[in-house]
Amino acid sequence: MLISIDGLKPEYVLQADVYKLKIPNLRSLVSRGAHATGVTGVVPTVTYPSHTTLVTGVAPARHGIVANTTFDPFNKNQGGWYASDIKVPTLWDAVMDAGRTTGNVHWPVTVGARITWNLPQYWRTGEADDRKLVRALSTPALYDTMEREVGTRYADGIDESIEGDELRARFAVRMIESRRPALMLAYFTALDHEQHAKGPFSPTALATLERIDAIVGAMMAAAVRAYGGDVVIAIVSDHGFHRTNRSLNLINAFRSEGLVDFPAGVDDKPSAWRATIWPGGGSTAIMLKDSTDDIVRQKVAKLLQKLAADSSNGIDRVIDGAELRRRGGYPDAAFLVSLREGYTFGYNSRGPLVVDVPVGGMHGYLPDSPAMRASFIIAGPGIPAGRNLGLIDQRAIAPTLARLLGVRLPGPEAAPVLSIAR
Repeated sequence: MLISIDGLKPEYVLQADVYKLKIPNLRSLVSRGAHATGVTGVVPTVTYPSHTTLVTGVAPARHGIVANTTFDPFNKNQGGWYASDIKVPTLWDAVMDAGRTTGNVHWPVTVGARITWNLPQYWRTGEADDRKLVRALSTPALYDTMEREVGTRYADGIDESIEGDELRARFAVRMIESRRPALMLAYFTALDHEQHAKGPFSPTALATLERIDAIVGAMMAAAVRAYGGDVVIAIVSDHGFHRTNRSLNLINAFRSEGLVDFPAGVDDKPSAWRATIWPGGGSTAIMLKDSTDDIVRQKVAKLLQKLAADSSNGIDRVIDGAELRRRGGYPDAAFLVSLREGYTFGYNSRGPLVVDVPVGGMHGYLPDSPAMRASFIIAGPGIPAGRNLGLIDQRAIAPTLARLLGVRLPGPEAAPVLSIAR
């Protein structure tokens, strides 16, 4: 049973007393099983690339989900990624290939996935018709059948509140108890949502995590009812968080340098571009329309060098395409700009370059930052109690779970962190 708590920094659980957190279920999994002190993530440290690494064991450049959004220089595309965009086998593929069943509630990049019982994450406009879309994208008849079984409507796809998480958890519990998949995936969003709004460790984030802990407890109890003692429970997250209060409108600088054109009176939909940004939270890839245009490349490099030299712009590092490829991120980008703590990217194409914004939180910065570390906790038969795994690579989690499931996951880029096979 693989449970993702978006934005769960390891300190929330491993230093729960410091924050006076009442999270007995997560703490019990730490004491009963093994845990990492932190998980070093991928480039960029955002939800969709990270979640795809969690189920493939490879970096985004190889699995294909390289950002939260597809590249969209004209800001026209409402959609996102589909399972068919994943270029390598996943855990659910490996389990299905072994002739066993899989279940999913809301895991990212699962539209069209080869999952036995699939309630994928997806939305378009956030309007009521999205319900019809999720119903159509789910396993045939599953959406309506489970609504009848649970006795309530399923959560809207765009709903990232704790109430949405609690509603999805009821469907996850029912799926575990009634269908007993060999691999069960579930994803919960509200902690990430609250940290974006108020910053990490805010009172609302702490209160939200306590309610998510109750969700974990309900799923643990359902697993016991469904599988007895023969279940391994893994808690993962995708990234950490920085606190933010300033915004760098990098697209504004690109417009001023003639790299992006906006029609008169239009601030959000360019009419033409020679170089532009591909946002990734606290970092952004820089894309060239013509990768062979050395004049534009040099112009962009000079602009980024100038901006980085002014500390008030908040730029931590500028990485070129060759280093990005070594890091496994954005294989077609010319550069990546990563910000310092306190800064996030804005998307105003006119006005001030840097503005103060309300205190909030962001991720997507380079994974070198300790604040970007994610969580990994695992407990169950054969997992050594109290084992501290130290700092681990996010790419090591999928091969670890594959070994425990007794299935073959080809080509992971890191070794399992536990030697136990079941």
